[in-house]
Amino acid sequence: MTIYSSVILLTELMMMAMMIHVIRYSGFTRSEKGWYVATFTAIMLCAAAEFCAIHFDARGSGFVIPLTIITVIQFSLSPLLPVFFAGALGMRREARAVSHFFLLNVLAQIISAPFGWIFFFDEGGKYIRGNLYVIYQFFYISSLVFLIVALNIVGKRFRNRDIYTIIMVMVIMLTAILPLILYKVYTDYLGIALCACLSYIYYNDLIQEDIQAELIAKQDKISSMQKQMISGLANLIESRDLETGEHVARTSEYVKKLASFARQDGVYADVLDDHFITLIGRVAAMHDIGKIVVSDQILKKPGRLTAEEYEEMKKHASAGGTVVREVLSGITDAEYLTMASDIATYHHEWWNGKGYPTGLKGEAIPLSARIMAIADVYDALISERCYKQAMPRERAYEIIQEESGTHFDPKLAKVFLDHKEEFA
Repeated sequence: MTIYSSVILLTELMMMAMMIHVIRYSGFTRSEKGWYVATFTAIMLCAAAEFCAIHFDARGSGFVIPLTIITVIQFSLSPLLPVFFAGALGMRREARAVSHFFLLNVLAQIISAPFGWIFFFDEGGKYIRGNLYVIYQFFYISSLVFLIVALNIVGKRFRNRDIYTIIMVMVIMLTAILPLILYKVYTDYLGIALCACLSYIYYNDLIQEDIQAELIAKQDKISSMQKQMISGLANLIESRDLETGEHVARTSEYVKKLASFARQDGVYADVLDDHFITLIGRVAAMHDIGKIVVSDQILKKPGRLTAEEYEEMKKHASAGGTVVREVLSGITDAEYLTMASDIATYHHEWWNGKGYPTGLKGEAIPLSARIMAIADVYDALISERCYKQAMPRERAYEIIQEESGTHFDPKLAKVFLDHKEEFA
């Protein structure tokens, strides 16, 4: 009896702790909390009723009527526990539908109680099963089958179903019920309590994993929208100086290739990880966004620019970083924003410090901008513009070689030339 009392006490404390957790937990709706509270409360009532029925055994006829009422409540609620489970696990419509079936058991318990058909207490208060006890067994077993079916259905409704948890629920349930059947050891409600806790954890995990998957999908969608917005904006800027937007697409590919080959050749390999390469490919389209501040008269001029016009054109670099931060601030992360701003601002800086807008020198120039410089100049050389004809690729390679160490980072220039066939 001491062991059994401990089992009941453990069950009650466990369910009380779960109720407190559910009520305080912010991850469930009010309806979900209601179903879980109903589940845990019903388990507590059933366990307490069974304890009373056994603990007050043979205490005298004065306890017969109270014990009968308590046991009717227990026998009525027990088969309804999986119904509460199902509702708590999100199967509210199914739970309401199947509850009508188990309400037949409630009706049977109430009708049979005065006649002792399903159970009764003798004059000494001893609990005895009636001739129709099989009715209760039928509904109780049906409810357990429904619980297993419900767990499977719930699992299939989510993308992250865990069959091992469902099997563990079945094992715990059987482990708790078999001692009762074989040895009259009352551990069934402890098993039900454990299953309730496990089901709660299982359902919560399913929800959280689906929420996480949904967030990832939304982040991917947002990332795609950002990419399309940036690409569209960059193409719009390029179209102002009669480019088709192909320059943006080509330079984006060039920077990814150059960064990948540099890492492959051991150049700046400690910085050029997969994330850096993916990021630079995305933000490269923003490199000339500062041209928005340059007049069409200068952008579309068919001949060489005057010194004054060239100074106006140079303003697009310093303006680029400002425009990037104004456009992207608040809709992207800091790393993305920083690299996009660096590329827009510094891709015209020279390795020897004679570039613009700030005259940065050597590795003081951000690595992303040094990579962008080679890609931008190479594509500009081999492309036809309103002010020049396209240059042969071999001549473009010669210019990059000649300006290695002055205009371009010599390490990156070497990587480019070592893999020049890949850029054709």
